[in-house]
Amino acid sequence: MIRRTVREWERIAYGSDDAEIPETQADRLAAVARASVFSGRGGEGVLEHGRKGLRARGVVGVIAAPDCQLEILPKIEGGGETAVSDVTLRVRLIHMLAATYDLPIEAGTMTRLGCQRETMLELLIRLFCTKLTDAVHQGMPRHYLQHEDDLPALRGRLDVTRQFSALAVSPQKLACRFDALSADIALNQAMRAAVSKLSCLAATSDNQRVLRGLSCVYADVAEVPPRALRWDQIVLDRTNRRWKDLLALARLFLSDRYQQTSAGTIDGYALLFEMNVLFEKYVERILSRALAGTGFRVSSQGGHRDSLYEGETGSFRTRPDLIIRRGNRIVLIIDTKWKRITSRVDDPKQGVSQADVYQGMAYGRLYDCPHVMLLYPHHGGLPPDAILQRFSIASRHAEETFFIATMDLAGSRSDHMRALRELLTECLGVAAQEETETGGEDDLPARSVTSSAGRQLEHFAV
Repeated sequence: MIRRTVREWERIAYGSDDAEIPETQADRLAAVARASVFSGRGGEGVLEHGRKGLRARGVVGVIAAPDCQLEILPKIEGGGETAVSDVTLRVRLIHMLAATYDLPIEAGTMTRLGCQRETMLELLIRLFCTKLTDAVHQGMPRHYLQHEDDLPALRGRLDVTRQFSALAVSPQKLACRFDALSADIALNQAMRAAVSKLSCLAATSDNQRVLRGLSCVYADVAEVPPRALRWDQIVLDRTNRRWKDLLALARLFLSDRYQQTSAGTIDGYALLFEMNVLFEKYVERILSRALAGTGFRVSSQGGHRDSLYEGETGSFRTRPDLIIRRGNRIVLIIDTKWKRITSRVDDPKQGVSQADVYQGMAYGRLYDCPHVMLLYPHHGGLPPDAILQRFSIASRHAEETFFIATMDLAGSRSDHMRALRELLTECLGVAAQEETETGGEDDLPARSVTSSAGRQLEHFAV
């Protein structure tokens, strides 16, 4: 099995060295990538299939074809970090996925599973196998299901209609209707579908061995295709609550983002995530927890206000990434951007797109919001401290403000919650204090906001 790792927007050349990939396997991986929903109109939204190598784009995860796997990792760096290892990036990506998709990954889990030796996909498979084995040892969930059968003795209730029609010539049999405790329920069918899917995908011998054992455990459960699974019939209550984490993992493996493709002699799998979307969802999830109990609330991809109207008909509908509300009033709009900005020494505009600035200003106008923010990931090429710069819109002393900020994705989830809470305190602290004085809702914690010299909030006209 050939396993290679590349980072987003980087290239891996064809060849036989450990840092290269054989061209035959590269062709197979490119074919699988083209079948992904992220491939785009040109078919190269995941991988650029060039003459000298493959180039990853802004989609991360794992692409697998027969005898080869390609892992694509995001460039998740902290302030002042250089030469970050693949292991570190892999762990950070998995923890972002855990927070975004409610996956059962605690601190230290990746170390125990061997994150230095395995790809992200193999780690998630091992995590699923470990938790499913423990859950099965405690007992599979079962429910009473209604059955119909023709038996020599009465069991349950007699189906009179069937007895005197279909069985009229067979008086030695009784048409019975009865309830029986069965493991063939929607929850177990989802677990079996995940086991079957992963059995075709796992590359390590340990994962294959455990999955074979789990396949035997679920032999009496009906094998339902992933698209036909009845997720709506899965109800978690006090009797099966321990299966919540496993259900989240099964949904991840069986969702549309995880695809099996087959085109002629090409078979492959892809577990892929678009970093733009993942960054937005991660910020939304962490920010929701950070603002709990403060009187502020966050919503994602909301608003849906039209930019232009022709009579009563609106068009060019807008969907800001994140909207922060206090009561019924919108106080801040955040547009997340998975892009690498530069320091002000290299570029006064820091590489911020003019189109992104125009879009943010349009959001402020459409939603009558005085504060707009572009939020970028921090990286090693920037100063160690996260960036927060404030600009006045349209005039020097305007009350409407435009923020450019970065978020350091290194550290723990609690660090990220604290950083986002402090960021909003700096942006909205004055307004929050004013509302508290007038008897508003519970506010962000009162604190004096002082910034270091490198993070002074300066006013400029956009």
